[in-house]
Amino acid sequence: MEAVGLSGITKRFGTFCANRDVSLSIRAGSIHAIVGENGAGKSTLTKIIYGMHAPSSGSMTIKGQPAAFSSPRDAIEAGIGMVHQHFMLIGGLTVTENIMLGQERQRAFGLLDTRTSTERIAAIARNHGMEISPDTPVRELSVGEEQRVEIIKLLFRNADILILDEPTAVLTPEETGQLFRTLRSLQEEGKTIILITHKLDEVLRIADTVSVMRKGEIVDTLPVPGLDKQSLARMMVGRQVLLRVNNPPAQPQKVVLDISALSLRDHRGRLKLDNLSLQVREGEIYGIAGVEGNGQSELLELLWGMRSRHRKPEGRITVDGRDVSGMTARDIAGLGVSHIPEDRLRHAVIADYPVPENLIFGRHREQRFRRGAGFNRAELDAYTREMTEKFDIRYDPDPALPISRLSGGNQQKIVLARELNRPGLRLLVLAQPTRGVDIGAIELIHNTIIAARQEGIAVLLISAELDEIMTLSTRIGCLYGGRIRHEFSDDDVIRGRRNQREFEQEIGMHIT
Repeated sequence: MEAVGLSGITKRFGTFCANRDVSLSIRAGSIHAIVGENGAGKSTLTKIIYGMHAPSSGSMTIKGQPAAFSSPRDAIEAGIGMVHQHFMLIGGLTVTENIMLGQERQRAFGLLDTRTSTERIAAIARNHGMEISPDTPVRELSVGEEQRVEIIKLLFRNADILILDEPTAVLTPEETGQLFRTLRSLQEEGKTIILITHKLDEVLRIADTVSVMRKGEIVDTLPVPGLDKQSLARMMVGRQVLLRVNNPPAQPQKVVLDISALSLRDHRGRLKLDNLSLQVREGEIYGIAGVEGNGQSELLELLWGMRSRHRKPEGRITVDGRDVSGMTARDIAGLGVSHIPEDRLRHAVIADYPVPENLIFGRHREQRFRRGAGFNRAELDAYTREMTEKFDIRYDPDPALPISRLSGGNQQKIVLARELNRPGLRLLVLAQPTRGVDIGAIELIHNTIIAARQEGIAVLLISAELDEIMTLSTRIGCLYGGRIRHEFSDDDVIRGRRNQREFEQEIGMHIT
């Protein structure tokens, strides 16, 4: 039986064609992956299925019946649910209250019947191995727990077709394993799962069928058994992809970043950084491996000049010998420090602004981009074309198009282009630089990071992806409980790459 049928679906945004004549059949009860480069049209296609976009042309059937949704509410009523890449939860409400939103049950006198809902939520969670406390405020949950809430919300609304957009982008390996066990449980119950992902290893691990998209079109739809990562990558990108970049030996020079005995407590007195010490030198990449929530975010805020939620730190942070404690973000940037933050939408771009302006934030005062009280549009447009070509940024070249209309991967490439091209760059601080980015863009980003290191730039890399840490790093520090529990030397890392599985397990021992 067919759960979703698409025939000749085309979607245009102005002159830009996001989906072109897409026809696809998704079998009921299957896990169907949709893969492709950033901007290939995956998210647009699933948003059409979910009623967030209406197709410009073409038709759709749901469970064999013609369907034309005018809003997500229509899709929900048809049994379709979607977990977005950026979760849509309210931190101040409990798990139960978030799940009930829009589906409130009332008792006498207009009071909410939270008891019945809580019991049902607990039963759904128990049946599918999703441990959760219904009375806990969402702001106290981990990212993996927030995702469970989103999935339970769909099941609470009786969805039997579930769309998951990049569901493992912010999960630890353990949380990913738990998610996959949940998806198998849902499949055994007869649910249909549509999975958008960039992680080809996970497609091979969990999906029954995969559809490959390129430039808005379906290239092919194939059963997963018998496929390999290299062939999938080639179909996605249209060329041979290096699954592991060439990383020549580093030649570190003098210390650029020196963190000494750094401790930090939050406004409640909880210890977030505990006597943390490390050094990053010119011409090396220092990788910090660790499960998120062990001090990475707090360290980044200090390096970026953001400390509003915390007490004054103890210890020292210096860049080229200058103490940056108390400096503003602008002053720190003036020392030649660039940042790729872990949350680009919150800290790296202004979603309603177009690409050219986002490419020069922090540099907008430079004389080359100024003309009178405004911008030198000719210079800005020329710079935008240069960065677009160099970093393979794909978008409709409408000068008024907001960056929010671009795929997450193309947004990330814009941030990377901006930060790597700052004049006088000395230290590059990278947090999750390839999160939500396709395999072709990962290759480009990794090569760009290594090239920066080869030019003598000091790089601090924080990533939840152990493969990324092992591929790029000169040295690796294992972060747990706000301190470096163990540090692997450059010789350790070189030896570890020869037996990557064992090395990954050894790193794992120090971060959990």
